[in-house]
Amino acid sequence: MDWLELSDAEWTAILLSLRVATVAMICSLPFALGVAMLLARGRFWGKTVLNGLVHMPLILPPVVTGFLLLLLFGRRGPIGAFLAEHFGLVFSFRWTGAALACAVMAFPLMVRSIRLSIEAVDRKLEDAATTLGAGPVSVFFTVTLPLILPGIIAGMVLAFAKAMGEFGATITFVSNIPGETQTLSAAIYTFTQVPGGDAGAMRLTIISVVISMAALMLSELLANAAAKRTIAA
Repeated sequence: MDWLELSDAEWTAILLSLRVATVAMICSLPFALGVAMLLARGRFWGKTVLNGLVHMPLILPPVVTGFLLLLLFGRRGPIGAFLAEHFGLVFSFRWTGAALACAVMAFPLMVRSIRLSIEAVDRKLEDAATTLGAGPVSVFFTVTLPLILPGIIAGMVLAFAKAMGEFGATITFVSNIPGETQTLSAAIYTFTQVPGGDAGAMRLTIISVVISMAALMLSELLANAAAKRTIAA
């Protein structure tokens, strides 16, 4: 069973992937919630355009998304140069850039899941809370948020799983630097390009499948628990 033993480089790739996916999921959540609310409840000019922009990473080749990120957030890009100069935040060829690329690619999945849960909320419940004197913020946190919590959890886990498996946009934006930007997918790709790397690729593939399946099972358990609490309340 020696072939199942992970090397230090493989452990580094796994831990980096978990770190990148977690940061991408957490940082994109508030934006996804806000955009989902706009798309579900908002009535404004340009809503169709916003919806198209949000979902564009799903239909664009990942390499194109990565190249656009490089143009915008690279050291010479308009956004990247500003952030580096004023905040010392660098994305290109750093793990932070990998997290950004993963967040962009996973963002549509999170938004869609949250949006569907918002659209399924019975507006009469919110109206009833309003008639009892609750303000918009209070209605959101006491009525809307508990009802859409299963959708939020599902969206978060989908985003996490997508981030764990992201490859094209990440490698285009931040390259494949061991210990810095070499995530699980990039490490698997590297193993397939070298002689005798099949064992390493197989080990990481198994780890990837196990993590993704565990995330989906956890999502189902948390969503069911949240739904039961909402019904009980």
